[in-house]
Amino acid sequence: MIRKAVVAGHFYEGERERLMKEIKNCFLKGTGALPEVKRGAGKIKGIVVPHAGYEYSGYVAACAYREIARDGFPRKCIILGPNHQGIGTTVAIMTDGEWETPLGTVPIADDAKKYCTGIIENDEIAHQYEHSIEVQLPFLQFLSNDFSFIPVCIGWQEWDIVREVGDILSQADDVLFIASSDFSHVDFSGFPSEREVDEQVKKKDMMAIGEILNLDAKGLVETVRRYGITMCGYGAVAAMLQALKGKATGARLLRYATSYDVAPGTYCVGYAAIVIE
Repeated sequence: MIRKAVVAGHFYEGERERLMKEIKNCFLKGTGALPEVKRGAGKIKGIVVPHAGYEYSGYVAACAYREIARDGFPRKCIILGPNHQGIGTTVAIMTDGEWETPLGTVPIADDAKKYCTGIIENDEIAHQYEHSIEVQLPFLQFLSNDFSFIPVCIGWQEWDIVREVGDILSQADDVLFIASSDFSHVDFSGFPSEREVDEQVKKKDMMAIGEILNLDAKGLVETVRRYGITMCGYGAVAAMLQALKGKATGARLLRYATSYDVAPGTYCVGYAAIVIE
């Protein structure tokens, strides 16, 4: 079974050479250089990356992927993302097949069935139109064509659900976790001032980022809900933090930006690149 790309030509370029050039430009804009890839185990256990169109957030994502390249490219990734479409099971995994992008296909890891238990159900439908996991694959493929992955799509982000997902995935060893999430989504009544962006987007995002840097999964969920932070993938990030509980020792914010930095308008979304070590 091959899961076809659904946002190629929309969130990112739909033709191979144009996509390669686009990703190169993301690295050059975000980090100032193209990455040199090191193989083998590294210190990084997980990353938080955005999943908007590459035009808006690709250079932020590139900051995290450059760290992966320098640290040691993994053989296997678990990619967690939110379910924007609202279809399928509460927490959906795919246990076999391949995902296709303009850069080729990526196989689902052989041991994916191991994590199909409890609240995590095998459900291809939930993944059929969801972009949050798909948009991470071209960055990984740009760095290497030798890896497998496990996609986990989270529809409900209550703490009890997130905790169970994290506890199940905590069994994973020698794997890189990728939590796909954008931060605040704010629709202003008109063109906002920089002060309004700071107050309504950046300030709230830094509250959530603070909990991530403290490696506090439950604290992240509670902070997002208490302060009404419109972070779409906080459940994915919290599940990763829960899975790495007792394993991770620290986190670093590599870059924070907003869509307003690229294209000022009435709608603003926050993006962050974070590594968990």
